[in-house]
Amino acid sequence: MSIAIKAIEIDEIENGKIVEVHVTGKLTSDDYHDFVPEVERLVERHGKVRILFDMHDFHGWTAGALWEDFKFDLKHFNHIERLAVVGETKWEKGMAAFCKPFTTAKIRYFDRSEIDAARDWINAE
Repeated sequence: MSIAIKAIEIDEIENGKIVEVHVTGKLTSDDYHDFVPEVERLVERHGKVRILFDMHDFHGWTAGALWEDFKFDLKHFNHIERLAVVGETKWEKGMAAFCKPFTTAKIRYFDRSEIDAARDWINAE
């Protein structure tokens, strides 16, 4: 199932146990109002999910979106098992390290050219 939500597209893999989140442009708080309920539905179903966060031509967050992201991180601190961050720029690579204090998930960064390796890692036992 694929759901297009403004700057975010969500693809459920493995019946929603794995979620690929594709982002482009700049995220707003409205994007989170659409995105968060979808992820929470999957967390409710599975307890923990794995997320591949794929950034393409990504320009970050508005101030409101950063606040929404922070609230999401606090609420779901223990609900994300693995987080693969896929990006194109040096600051996106730094984002993987920045996320670590906000989750118990295993986190790893992959360059866009390594997206298949990111999918392999997110699926690994």
